[in-house]
Amino acid sequence: MIRNISILGSTGSIGTQTLEVVDILNDVKVVALSTNKNIDLLIEQIKKYKPKKVVITDDKSYRDFKEKVKFIKTEKTKMPEILFGMDGLIEIATMNECNFVINSLVGNIGLIPTIEAIKNKKNIGLANKETLVTAGEIVMTLATEHKVDILPIDSEHSAIFQCLIGNKKQNLNKIYLTASGGPFRTWDYEKLKNVTPSDALKHPNWVMGKKITIDSSTLMNKGLEVIEAKRLFDVAPDEIEVVVHPESIIHSMVEYIDGSIIAQIGTADMRTPIAYSLTYPERASLPFKKLDLFQNNNLTFEKPNIENFKCLKLAYDALKSGSEYCSVLNAANEICVEYFLDNKIKFLDIPKLIENALSAYNLKPENTIESILEADKFGRRYVTETYGNYKNI
Repeated sequence: MIRNISILGSTGSIGTQTLEVVDILNDVKVVALSTNKNIDLLIEQIKKYKPKKVVITDDKSYRDFKEKVKFIKTEKTKMPEILFGMDGLIEIATMNECNFVINSLVGNIGLIPTIEAIKNKKNIGLANKETLVTAGEIVMTLATEHKVDILPIDSEHSAIFQCLIGNKKQNLNKIYLTASGGPFRTWDYEKLKNVTPSDALKHPNWVMGKKITIDSSTLMNKGLEVIEAKRLFDVAPDEIEVVVHPESIIHSMVEYIDGSIIAQIGTADMRTPIAYSLTYPERASLPFKKLDLFQNNNLTFEKPNIENFKCLKLAYDALKSGSEYCSVLNAANEICVEYFLDNKIKFLDIPKLIENALSAYNLKPENTIESILEADKFGRRYVTETYGNYKNI
């Protein structure tokens, strides 16, 4: 079957790697693309992939794009329909020509397009963490109702998904969610006080966007993945254990009740899980570098240091408190990461602000889209209005 895909976030790290995979596969066609601000790269993608529709979500970039693309017409490149904002994202996630959506957006902006895609029976390759972190119960229930596949693109969740194939859920004992430990795995607390954004952006194993790289350095990324795993695989929080594995060779593991542990291993290359989502249940022959077991023959496992990296514990706490608390956690973290990258707050202020936002939120969970979006607004507002009080703590 030909997969006609819409890529939400085509100019980001996952989006561009998805297009690299598309270049290899013969049965995938791009019908729609989107970006926030990277309009120059979007123009290059339009020339190569000739989508029917494109979306720009940033207002100024949308206006600039409409001016810039005038020259494309002189090159006899057929222009796609140009859409804007959330309405545009929903349109390309639900368009008739599309039968598979890659959601690689960053932030809670990915939630509503995902829900609308599910309602329109589009299978989804999901790399947008926030969709499951904030509203995972709702999203997975809808997917079951509409018989839609949610195929995880995160390397860890793709690994778990693959380790579960052919086994009965009642035989699962525990999920081991692996973490690289980030660039500060061996740093002590005093040294962490002086972390700079450039320090945090130097991930030892993966090449990712800025936001997810900072999240990896605080272990918030792993906390968000714990919430995702709970939603995707319908397990209890205490059935998910984070294991620091600095080599990033084992992407995650599943332990069964008989003591057997099944692991998915491979090189640290996001294109592999992306390709699997696009070809599932089949596998494609890929020209990417394969893992050399004789060169990579050391496997290290450690417990995470939740005293130094408190974001992981905060994620478990939010998960046990309800979807709204997960939404507050996620939203507060997004603003904290922005402020840290802008040098407005310090590295260790990130978990402190998030913890205070969670403590300040005391509404009874309702688990509706409306309550989750309100919780998201609360988390953003709390950090925005109060971060100055926490500088240089």
